[in-house]
Amino acid sequence: MSLVYHKELDPHTSFAIWKIEESADELLAKLQLKSHEISYLDTLVNGKRNLHWLSTRVLLRRMMNTEEYIDCQVDPSGKPYLTNFPHHISLSHSFDYAAVMVSRTRRVGIDIELIKDKIERIAHKFMNAGELAFISQDRIEHLYVCWCAKEAIYKLHGKKNISFLDHIRIMPFNYPGSGTFEATLDLGARINTYTVHYDKFDGYMIGYVSDNNEE
Repeated sequence: MSLVYHKELDPHTSFAIWKIEESADELLAKLQLKSHEISYLDTLVNGKRNLHWLSTRVLLRRMMNTEEYIDCQVDPSGKPYLTNFPHHISLSHSFDYAAVMVSRTRRVGIDIELIKDKIERIAHKFMNAGELAFISQDRIEHLYVCWCAKEAIYKLHGKKNISFLDHIRIMPFNYPGSGTFEATLDLGARINTYTVHYDKFDGYMIGYVSDNNEE
């Protein structure tokens, strides 16, 4: 497993991406898992699901730079959180890569996706007509930026009652390969605005976001 991408957004917030090259046993040897985590691992089918779960935890441990046990739990909506550290975290994975974003002061969200043509077939399910109207000639990559942005905001918010199509809006932006743009999350009583960052890496798209308000 090797670090292939790292970015620091501020002194308290960063993310990293690792290429998964180890076996499940090799990854497991790098962790301090409790019995409930071992039991959960036993429910996963051997293969990518197992490797993804293990690799995100190994990368999280490396980013936290600690020898202490990291108690990473998942809330009822599926959002991961730490019980014994103050950090906010977000986890993602796609095929051969794992991604982890960590912040001491802000809620965060990250998504990594392998770029594939199939996104054209589902674009209408997560993008409205106004959003689809500004997609450039680099349609596939532009669409993946939008998907990663919505997924990252969804992860940051951490609630299941959010629809990509109905609640998360992408503001028009050009696609030069990397950059930032604005997006909003309509919560009914209020509308939150976020600055979404994106980068293309080795055939993958990365979208990441942090809360505008420090805690």
